Amino acid sequence: MNGADTAWIIVATALVLFMTLPGLALFYGGLVRARNVLSVFMQCYAIACLMSVLWLVAGYSIAFGDGNALWGGLGKMFLSGVTADSLSGTLPEVLFFAFQMTFAIITPALIVGAYVERIGFGFVLLFSGLWMLLCYAPVTHWIWGGGFLADGGIFGETGVKDFAGGIVVHETAGLAALIIAVMLGARKNRTTPPHNPGFVMIGAAMLWVGWFGFNGGSQLAADGGAAMALTVTHISAATASLSWALWEKIKFGRASLVGIVTGTIAGLASITPASGFVSPVEALIIGAIAGVLCQEAVNLIREKLHIDDTLDVFAVHGVGGIFGTIMIAAFGAGTWAAQLGSLAIVGIFTTVVTVVLVKLVSLVTPLRVDLETETNGLDLSVHGERAYDMSS
Repeated sequence: MNGADTAWIIVATALVLFMTLPGLALFYGGLVRARNVLSVFMQCYAIACLMSVLWLVAGYSIAFGDGNALWGGLGKMFLSGVTADSLSGTLPEVLFFAFQMTFAIITPALIVGAYVERIGFGFVLLFSGLWMLLCYAPVTHWIWGGGFLADGGIFGETGVKDFAGGIVVHETAGLAALIIAVMLGARKNRTTPPHNPGFVMIGAAMLWVGWFGFNGGSQLAADGGAAMALTVTHISAATASLSWALWEKIKFGRASLVGIVTGTIAGLASITPASGFVSPVEALIIGAIAGVLCQEAVNLIREKLHIDDTLDVFAVHGVGGIFGTIMIAAFGAGTWAAQLGSLAIVGIFTTVVTVVLVKLVSLVTPLRVDLETETNGLDLSVHGERAYDMSS
């Protein structure tokens, strides 16, 4: 065991949890109507709790167990055989479990942004739990757990390069979000602006800080690689924020607070897979393109395709993660076959699993709330609480 590595990953684990609670909750909560903010908080919080339990029960074993190239197996259910002295590399294995648990928390929580203001709470919990176990955990095994997409797998000695989750986190969550948005249908009122842009900015800032643990921690060591990952993460985020704001100014004559912080998230999502493989200058390029690319993806999905992915999960996280994964090959740090092939394989798998789960879970609990509940807001109708006056 390496004490420095262990200390850093303990901090990184806390930072990644901080991304969901409270970062993502505030970011998403500020973007919805005032009468739905508590429901967003509730969804993010409950997902964090449920994924933690399910990761212990079976998720970790499926992702990092000693199974085969497709499936980690169930040998490590409930951390069977793992003690305080067990090691994963230079780390206590229980710490590696906890660090990876925070990724299993935030990935289904990202999907929340696609269905806010009209989703059934029971559906959220049942779908999220099954999706984490049956989609996220297997993909994690394929790429990070020594599965068939990793080095020595179907793409030969050099497998897919995905440092911190461009495919594992952002492609899977983004595609699932888009699919649910299509199957769920649009909100009855799509024109209401964000009720609290201040919340959005605070949440985005928390996500930015937490992302240092997300990407820097993925080095799994306290060394120069972690420092470089942290640095390029920051550069990409800063550059994408500016390029998003500039593109808004050129197109619409003004740059908005919600816009610039959404650019931050686009830059962070785009650098995530590449953060262990690129230089600061290459991160600058990724961020500059991401701010424009993801903004145009938002406009395409909203205005051209008329899909109500409420908080632009696919356009920002999905497109950003896919773009960053491709840029690894563009900069020569990975092979085109492995990068594009893995994106295609995981994309097809995620699509099939998500569609099947939506249909199956809908047989057990309603997918969508009724019109009266949607009109009155989920805070009071579903949870019996409200943060603001209903007229706001």
